Amino acid sequence: MVTRAGMLLLLLRDSLGVGGVGREVHVLYQHWYRQFAHGTFPVGDVTWQYPPGAGLVIMSPGALPWLTYFQAFVALTLLADAAVVLALARADSHRLTHGSWVWVCGLPLLLHLPLARYDVQVTALAVLALLAMKSRFAVGRVLGGALAAVGALVKVWPVLTLIGTPRGRTTRETWTAAAVTAAALLTTLALCFSDSLGFLRQQGSRGVQIESLGGTALALGRASGVWPGTVEYRYGAFEYVGPYVSSIGRFALLLTVLAFVWLLLWRLRARTWTAATPLDAALAAVLLFTVTSRVISPQYMVWLLGLAAVCLTCRETVMRPVVLLLLPAAALSSLAYPVLYDEVVAGTDRGLAVMVVRNGLLLAAAVVAARRLWTASVAVRQDDDV
Repeated sequence: MVTRAGMLLLLLRDSLGVGGVGREVHVLYQHWYRQFAHGTFPVGDVTWQYPPGAGLVIMSPGALPWLTYFQAFVALTLLADAAVVLALARADSHRLTHGSWVWVCGLPLLLHLPLARYDVQVTALAVLALLAMKSRFAVGRVLGGALAAVGALVKVWPVLTLIGTPRGRTTRETWTAAAVTAAALLTTLALCFSDSLGFLRQQGSRGVQIESLGGTALALGRASGVWPGTVEYRYGAFEYVGPYVSSIGRFALLLTVLAFVWLLLWRLRARTWTAATPLDAALAAVLLFTVTSRVISPQYMVWLLGLAAVCLTCRETVMRPVVLLLLPAAALSSLAYPVLYDEVVAGTDRGLAVMVVRNGLLLAAAVVAARRLWTASVAVRQDDDV
């Protein structure tokens, strides 16, 4: 309660200037909400880059008409946060597991940002999906698949919670439930709203965001005088513009494809599944896709903290070193945005140092997560070859 009260106080005192965290809810989300009220997804809006399920979250404050849109949105975010805490506390299998504490104490490292984005709601769907898929009963696995599908239609990445399901019956049940749920929800949204797939037109135009690993490489080049590019506000974010930017963007996409290929290879070659393997695989997968992305918005840390917390509900997890890397990365993310965001945009020495260290931690976390996942489930011990 104390941590959330502090986050709420920061949000209430938030400015609406450059870096104002609450501005998206006050302005952008409400703008989209009014369009949904007319039965259409945002049309010709370059800032709308989300799957159609995101519209359900943007519309959800309408369920609390006695509050303002901003108040209702924050209230529902806190409700989703509470659901995550309760689910993690119930899932903590032993005194030595601290999943709920990672979430309770880790989320405030992002200051008030989580209360002004809908990533807590998405993370709640992913967390509940992973915990449901641990069930010994078919109904739990079906529910997990359905929740993963809803999360994927809200913000894509929760589909990666399915990557580590044990081969065989569990995979068939969860993946089938996910496919049926996704098809039903997509059909419903297409029938109720026009232009539900319009977001696809905006995704291809995105460039290299300043907070991404590629952006950090460009910032280092600009600081050393070898790259003459500039920063522009485009597609709802600050991006680098200049020579080689498109090449770096394509290289990032190539790395994302390679990450996907690696995950498929891991799944084909995995020999050992423990109770923690699906959880560990989800965290490793999201980390790989995060560090190879052209965009690393600060709210991405909400996803990673949620998945890290789920991993720590299981004693068999191999992701404890990864969690230790993610916690300082979260703290540095809030330092980069909103505290020092003007300096990050300007590329000052201090702003650049924060981004180099934060992205270095994320890259290290991704490498360690992938290596430990492979070692725990694929690597063969010498005595197995005898």
